[in-house]
Amino acid sequence: MTSKFHGASAPHHRLCSHTRRLLRFSVASRLLVLSLIIVWRSLLSPYDTSASINPPCLSSSGTSDLPLPVLLPGLGSVIEESIVWDGVYFARIAECGYEYEQTYAFLPLLPLCISFLSKTVFAPLMPVIGYRAVLGLSGYVINNIAFVFASLYLYQLSVAVLKDQEVALRASVLFCFNPASIFYSSIYSESLYALMTFGGLYHFLSGSNLFATLCFALSGCARSNGVLNAGYFCFRSMQQMKEAFISRKWSYLLMTKVIIVGVSCSICIFAPFISFQAYGYFNICKGRSAVEMSPWCKARLPLLYNYIQSHYWGVGFLRYFQVKQLPNFLLASPILSLAVCSILYYVKLWPEVFLSLGLQVSPLSKRKEGLMSSSSSSRNDTPNALAERAIKREVSVMKPLKSKTPDNPPYDPVVLLPFVLHLSFMVATAFFVMHVQVATRFLSASPVLYWYASLIMGSPTVGRLSLSQKFLRTCKGSEENRTSKFSMASAPPHREVLALYRSLMRTARVFTDYNIREYAKRRTIDAFRSNRNLSDPAEATAAFADGQAQLAVAKRQAVIYSLYSPSIKNIMEIKQS
Repeated sequence: MTSKFHGASAPHHRLCSHTRRLLRFSVASRLLVLSLIIVWRSLLSPYDTSASINPPCLSSSGTSDLPLPVLLPGLGSVIEESIVWDGVYFARIAECGYEYEQTYAFLPLLPLCISFLSKTVFAPLMPVIGYRAVLGLSGYVINNIAFVFASLYLYQLSVAVLKDQEVALRASVLFCFNPASIFYSSIYSESLYALMTFGGLYHFLSGSNLFATLCFALSGCARSNGVLNAGYFCFRSMQQMKEAFISRKWSYLLMTKVIIVGVSCSICIFAPFISFQAYGYFNICKGRSAVEMSPWCKARLPLLYNYIQSHYWGVGFLRYFQVKQLPNFLLASPILSLAVCSILYYVKLWPEVFLSLGLQVSPLSKRKEGLMSSSSSSRNDTPNALAERAIKREVSVMKPLKSKTPDNPPYDPVVLLPFVLHLSFMVATAFFVMHVQVATRFLSASPVLYWYASLIMGSPTVGRLSLSQKFLRTCKGSEENRTSKFSMASAPPHREVLALYRSLMRTARVFTDYNIREYAKRRTIDAFRSNRNLSDPAEATAAFADGQAQLAVAKRQAVIYSLYSPSIKNIMEIKQS
C-alpha cells in the first residue's frame, strides 16, 4: 500500500500546504473586512437607519420582552446599530419569528442558526450586552466561520474540477477578497449559502449523494436559488443515460434506477423550500375570510415567495429596465462582465459541448467518478470499499493531467458544463428579472467566476488574443506596405509557424470531423510545403494565413456536421504528420 500511493505523497503535502495558506488568507480577509466595517462605521453614519427601529414582538413569546439587566449597554448598542439592511429582518425573525408577510422573503436557515447559537453558546452574554446584541453577535460569528469553511470547500472543489492546485489556490484566494465580501461578514445569508453550495458540489463530484443532497437542501433553506442545485443531479442522470446508450449496456431497469435516483435527490433538494412556502400559506391564508386573504392566497397555485418579491420589492421581468436605474446597471457591470466573459470563454473552447448539453462529446477523462460514472447504489458499499474509493478519489484529485496549455486545458469540459449552465441562468435572472445591483452578491457564490479569473492571472493568453490571432492581425496590417516595409526579420521563423499550425490543429481535434480535418490538414500542409524554405517573408505570411483560413472553414463546417449528422465520427487523437 505504501508503494502504491507513494507518488501521491508530494502532491498531498502540497495540498495540505495550500490549505494552510488558504486558511490564513480567509481568516485575514475576514479580519480585514470587519476592521473596515468598524472604521467606516465610526467615521460615517450608516445610510440605512432601520437598526434603531425595534418594536416589541407581536407575540408574547419574544425573549426581548423580558427585562434583563445589561452590564455593558454601550457595547450592546454598538452591535445593535451595526444590524442594518437585510440583517434587520434576519435578527427580527430570529427574535420574534415570521410576523409579517414580507418577512417570508428571508428563508429560515440563518435565523434558525442565529437563534440556536444565541440561546446556547452566547446565552451567558445576554445579561452583559442584551438579547438583540447577542443575536447580532451570533450572526456575525456564524457568517464569518461559514465563510472560512466555504473557502476551504471551494479549494477542494477547484482541485477536483481543474486538476491544478495552483489555479485552485488562486481561485480560492480571489473568493476571499471578492467584491461582495462585506455581505459575507455581515448578517446576510451569503456565507451559509456558499458553504452549503460548495460543500454540496464537492461531495457531489466525490460520489456522495447523501451529503450532496443534504448540503443542497440546506442551501435551498438559505437562499431561494439554492433549489437550482438540483440541476446537477438532473445533468448527471442525463449523462449516465447517454453513457449507457453509447456503451449498449442500457436496460429498462438501469434507466429506471437512474431516473429514480435523480428525481428523488431533486425532490429532497426542493422539499425544504416547498415546505417553507406551505408553512407561510398556513400561517397567512388559513382561517381567514376571502376579504382578509392576500391576493396570492386565492391563486390556483399560491406562491408566497414570488408574490412577495413582486409586490414588496418590485422584482419581475424587465421591470428594472428604467432610465433612473442606469447607475445600478453600471454598479453591476463588473461582475456581469466577468460572468459573461467566463461563459463565452467556455463556449469558444467547446461550442459543441455547450450547444448539445454535453451529449455530443464523450468525457476526456474517466478519472472523475462522481459525475460521469454510474450511481453509487450499484457499487459495493462496504466500509472497506468506501475507504478504498475515497483514497482513489483523493489520489486522482492530487494527480494533475499532463496537458496544461490554453488550447488543451487539463479539465473535462463535460464536468465543467453544469457549472457554466448554472451561471448562465443566474446571469440572465440577475440582468433581466432582479434588482441588477444585487448581482454582485447573487453571483459571488459561483465558482466559475473565480476559476476564470484565476486562469487569466495564470495564463497571459486566456481571455485575450492568442499568439496566432495577434500574428494574423500584424500580417493583415502590414500587407498593404508589404514590398516596402516588410523585411526578413519580421517574418515568422519556420519553427514558430509550424508550432502555431500544430496549436491550431490541437484546438480543432475534439470537434472536427475526420474527413474535414484531414482535408484541412492536407491543405495546410500543402501551403507550408510550397514555401518550406521561407525565403520570401511575404509568401510565408500568405501561406500561413491561407492554412489558418482553411482550418477555420473546416471548424465551422465540423460544428454543423457534428450537431446534425449522426454518422460523423469524433476522432479524439490526431496522428502527427
